[in-house]
This record gives sequence, C-alpha cells and structure tokens, in this order.
Amino acid sequence: MAGTVSRDGEGPSGRLFVLSSPEELAKAAAGRLWGIARERAMVLDRSGKRAKGISVALSGGGTPRQTLAVLSSEPYRSRFPWDLVHFYQVDERWVSSADPSSNQRMQRESLVSRAPVPPDHFHPVDTSLSDPREGARRYEETLRRLFREKQGGFPRFDAILLGLGTDGHTASLFPGSPALEEETAWVVTAEGGTPPVPRVTLTLPVLNAASHVIFLVSGTEKARVLEEVVSGRGAGLPASRVSPRRGKITFLADAAAALRMDAKSPPPPGRCGERGRKGGAE
Repeated sequence: MAGTVSRDGEGPSGRLFVLSSPEELAKAAAGRLWGIARERAMVLDRSGKRAKGISVALSGGGTPRQTLAVLSSEPYRSRFPWDLVHFYQVDERWVSSADPSSNQRMQRESLVSRAPVPPDHFHPVDTSLSDPREGARRYEETLRRLFREKQGGFPRFDAILLGLGTDGHTASLFPGSPALEEETAWVVTAEGGTPPVPRVTLTLPVLNAASHVIFLVSGTEKARVLEEVVSGRGAGLPASRVSPRRGKITFLADAAAALRMDAKSPPPPGRCGERGRKGGAE
C-alpha cells in the first residue's frame, strides 16, 4: 500500500509515496508511466499532433529493471501506447552494449525485446564510437534532431525515470563532478561509480526541463540519502538539484528505503501520485 509523506525544508518540490515492497514499487512506477503516457496520448489525439510522439528517458539499475519488466507484461503490454512512445537513455556506462553492466543491454532485455516497441523508437547511446566525448556529442545530435528545440532551449521529456545513489548521485551526475555545472549542453561525459568508469549522461538542465520526473528508491541503504534529499538537508547533493521548473516530481520508495520517513494516509488504489502535499512543481 502506498502512503503520502509530507516534506519540509528546501528539497525538490513534489510528492513522495511509500510502497510495501520492491515488487509493489515496480508496479507503482509502471502504473505511473502508463498514466503519463495515456494522458499525453489523449492530448495528442485531441490536438491532432500524434506525430510529435511521447518521450520517456530511462535509467539503469535493478529497480528500473523490475519496473520495465512490469511495463512489458500484462495488463500494461496491451494498454500502453507503444506506437507513440519513444524511449531514450538517461545515462550509459562507456562499455559494450553486450556488457552485463550496460544500461542499454538491461533496457533491451527487460523492455524492448519483450514489448511491442517499434524498432526505431528506442534511442540508445552508441558506445561503439571512438570515445565518450564522441558518444556524448553524437547522442546530443540525435536528441536535437528528434526534439527540434530552438537554439538555447532544452528538450522537454514527457517522463524521466531516475534512481538515487547512496552518495546522492542521480543519472551519472556524481557529487563534485564538473558535469553538475553544465548549463548549455544536453549531454556530457562524466565518471563515477565503484569502480569509476567513463559515462555519458543527460545534464541537469535537461532533467529540470522535463514534464514529469520519477525517482525510484529501494533498500535500507538508501534510507539516509532519501531522507536528506526529501527533507532538504541534503541541498548540495546532485539529486537535490533535480527540480523541474514547469513539471512534476514524484518519489516512489519501498518501505525499507522510507524507514526515516513519516508515512501517512494512502492514496486511492491505482492512483499513486495523485494525492499528497503539493509543492511548487505541481
């Protein structure tokens, strides 16, 4: 069962919902993505602009893997507007797409190969290029071609799925990384993780231009950092700097990750994220 959590301080504006288990968290996240895509599809149908499509950026990791596996299964497999949705990568390790640590490999295995995703609707980072800088440059070119933003603007993803590291990183934006200060590029190189590896990642201005940002947080090892980000005490952490200016932000956490949070009344079943304390992004 999900519950709302009131938040004080100066953390990212939005809502936080607590789910009983990692499995329920994955179901709630898949339902959230389906709801966003369904509402966006209705808007496109009414306006006659289906050609614009729906854009969703995906992170790597175990929790997103579970979410994508749920999304590619019934009932969502039959209901999701696959023909309209384009999937992108939030970030990628600079490894072969066949490497076990590749986000692209995970996303293909858990979603693209299991659901009726049109072949040209998955847009991964090309790690077969000469180096990460070239990979970042080419991926930004791909995004600019598909989003067709005006000079100086940033792509407005309909939904971005993010994780939260124990050090407060999100995407491949790690504490102290120069990538955190990027103000104009859409995609940059970065390095981090254990052991550190080169990466390609979307930048903070892109994350903050999104219509919906969904954080997925699972496990007791994330309890401290989740509380810091949500309460505002961790204002300097990369994840705390994700705060869409014209969009919504939702934190979905399992009970283990929410140990330090004060859970309250649950929202109606199937409507996770529709109740709770509203923040400035709502």
